[in-house]
Amino acid sequence: MNRIPALLGLALLSMLGACHSGGAGHAEVPGDSSSREPFRGIAADEALRFTGTEPFWGGQLQGGRLTYTTPGNPAGVEIAIQRFGGRNGMGLSGTLDGKPFDMTVTPGTCNDGMSDRSYPFVATLRVAGETREGCAWSDAHPFSGPEHP
Repeated sequence: MNRIPALLGLALLSMLGACHSGGAGHAEVPGDSSSREPFRGIAADEALRFTGTEPFWGGQLQGGRLTYTTPGNPAGVEIAIQRFGGRNGMGLSGTLDGKPFDMTVTPGTCNDGMSDRSYPFVATLRVAGETREGCAWSDAHPFSGPEHP
């Protein structure tokens, strides 16, 4: 089943999310630019980490494998992921417990609401029938703020 339309919808949601400062009306928003180049802001070999609150969730993407963590499973579940570059971010698509797991990661200042950190990416996750908002970072694109809030 092709889940690209669902991921494109998630990309739109992530641009409208509370974490994102800016977006609408700017040249980098999909549909507002004549650029046809896919997003390349996160290298394929770059480890990407992400976190979200209410409910708490997080994890890491390394290569084609994603580890998804929750307070009930801090060791996490490993998920095989397909990755694609959209116009203003990337989509990650896999299956968790037999159900779709779709995440978009887009550039934008993000705050988790619980620390004094500022993250370079907005993460929007659709899992278990819910849409979850979060933030993401990598070594090449680190967060700013305290190491241990």
